Amino acid sequence: MVDHVPSVSVTYARTGATHASNELGMRPMQERAYEKRGEQYLLIKSPPASGKSRALMFIALDKLANQGMRQALVVVPERSIGASFADEPLSKFGFWADWTVEPKWNLCDAPGGDDGKVGAVGRFLASDDRVLICTHATFRFAVDRFGIEAFDDRLIAVDEFHHVSANPDNRLGAHLGALIARDRAHIVAMTGSYFRGDAEAVLSPEDEQRFDTVTYTYYEQLNGYRWLKQLDIGYFFYTGSYADDILAVLDPAEKTILHIPSVNSRESTKDKHKEVEHIIDALGEWKGVDPVTGFQTVETPGGQTIKIADLVDDTDPARRNRVLAALKDPAHKDNRDHVDIIVALGMAKEGFDWIWCEHALTVGYRASLTEIVQIIGRATRDAPNKTRARFTNLIAEPSASDEAVTEAVNDTLKAIAASLLMEQVLAPRFEFVPKTPQSKPQEGVDYGPGGYDEAKTNVGFVSDGPQAAFQIEIKGLKQPTTEKGRSACEDDINDIIASFVQDRHTVEKGLFTEKEDLVPEELTVVRMGKVIKDRYPELPEEDQEAIRQRAVAALNLTQKASEEVRKAKADPDEPSPNTALIDGVRKFAMDVRDLDIDLIDAINPFGEAYSILAKTMNENSLKAVAAIIAGKKTSLSLEEARDLAKRAKQFHAERGRLPSVTAQDPWERRMAEGIAFLKRRVEEARRG
Repeated sequence: MVDHVPSVSVTYARTGATHASNELGMRPMQERAYEKRGEQYLLIKSPPASGKSRALMFIALDKLANQGMRQALVVVPERSIGASFADEPLSKFGFWADWTVEPKWNLCDAPGGDDGKVGAVGRFLASDDRVLICTHATFRFAVDRFGIEAFDDRLIAVDEFHHVSANPDNRLGAHLGALIARDRAHIVAMTGSYFRGDAEAVLSPEDEQRFDTVTYTYYEQLNGYRWLKQLDIGYFFYTGSYADDILAVLDPAEKTILHIPSVNSRESTKDKHKEVEHIIDALGEWKGVDPVTGFQTVETPGGQTIKIADLVDDTDPARRNRVLAALKDPAHKDNRDHVDIIVALGMAKEGFDWIWCEHALTVGYRASLTEIVQIIGRATRDAPNKTRARFTNLIAEPSASDEAVTEAVNDTLKAIAASLLMEQVLAPRFEFVPKTPQSKPQEGVDYGPGGYDEAKTNVGFVSDGPQAAFQIEIKGLKQPTTEKGRSACEDDINDIIASFVQDRHTVEKGLFTEKEDLVPEELTVVRMGKVIKDRYPELPEEDQEAIRQRAVAALNLTQKASEEVRKAKADPDEPSPNTALIDGVRKFAMDVRDLDIDLIDAINPFGEAYSILAKTMNENSLKAVAAIIAGKKTSLSLEEARDLAKRAKQFHAERGRLPSVTAQDPWERRMAEGIAFLKRRVEEARRG
């Protein structure tokens, strides 16, 4: 049986702003990106369905016409995404030019392998034509063959930029690094998730500094929709075979993309075709295959006829190509009744556009947080009369008798990390400001029913203007001193949180350390501090601390606000008002009277996640997981001890004494332990 407790439930205002276009035919995100069209290196961070491909068209056309670029190469991770950059009659909507791609230069449609396509890239570079579309792989091989200088004075637009990595083994990343070093090409990078599932850096710090960033948040996107009002995200546990329990979460009345588990995962039966057959059989009576589309037809017990697109069956390539062609058929893009359920394994993720999807159901944890974000994006398209969407991650419940219990625990922790991250990216932006005696109310900020109170810290909300945002005063908040530090505080917080929640040891410690033994500052100060130092090694310490404080505040205040929202909901099935999160932040701020950074650092970022986990997982399984993690406790590392000693130095500067190992405060004791650890190391080294 599957227990339903959504870990994230967000409601939006449906302002319609997302769909509004200016006189050039640009939606809000596209207009924001076009304002930065003169930048040589531009990073567009924007969610699925926000119009990144068309934003690129506007920018590329300007670079070709007005900025001296000879050609534009659009580079996509897989062939199917190339369709997003097909011809667009932009002048029909007010722009001064149309986007056109000669069919021979859309290499995503060309037959054959990359070898032949690399030759086509060479012919394109030697031609007077303007636009080429190819895959990441084709581009990599083309750079290998023709050299970096062959791409001088050209725009390289990289879609799904999170495929790039600063790791030297990542060839695409190495080529982009060389292009930036040569400094003769322009680069536009586009992604809905500027982080990687393996927690590797996307760009080196010095290369990242070259990019100007355009950020368009999930909140802006979803709040501005016309129809979609509520998005639910949940991780749910099952026992036995997932195929036996699938109807507990798969509603045939909902338009669904179902991703079955990888054949190498513990959830898989190792026979993917039989799994799909089992699911189809569970849904109802099979009626045959549509000869035109290749869709399976099933009649449910309630008498409903549903059409299922099977993208798992690869025994007959011609049949699967027929199914894919039917799904991409532009004649049916606006036809809600074209298909009801899409069953996939490795397909229908990033770049897959089916606006009617109401439910993204994934069995087993996927490869990474990035993949989860991409799958959720399949359900967050706006469509007529589509008021609710949801993402479900169905996970096999860990069992003490399970041989693969360690893998099960790992899947569980990753699902929680994905939930925490999505809760963050779905919220409005946070703008944190120091609370000082000189603090005054800001124009255009709504401070709630009581207005601004000069005697306490205030929580405001900016609903007008280009970006909705919380404005929160915090005592003891440090300000960044450099432009890079300020930029990181404004644009990088969610990416930092992604790195933080992907650290398995951090999540284990935050979830399963006994309450009396947990020192939250080890997570919020030491471990988050390490994330910041690794990401911004070139920044001064005061900037690193300013960024750390904002990342912790954003994560913890979102969790506390969500806790208040859940407490206030009388009926869990009723959507919260779209003001619920700001109301939750205000309620928490009011309860503590004053927000200061020490108080925020002392909150366990995983406390609310554990309370949800306890409601969804069997009590015995939960105890088994806790026991496994408790058995792997690690001692203090040298790096952690140094961080603690550094904090102890600050403690001494503020209080005139060093931390004590007998102190009542566990954080003070932990700092003292860090000093003692380093002293022992020094003594050991001295003794040889």
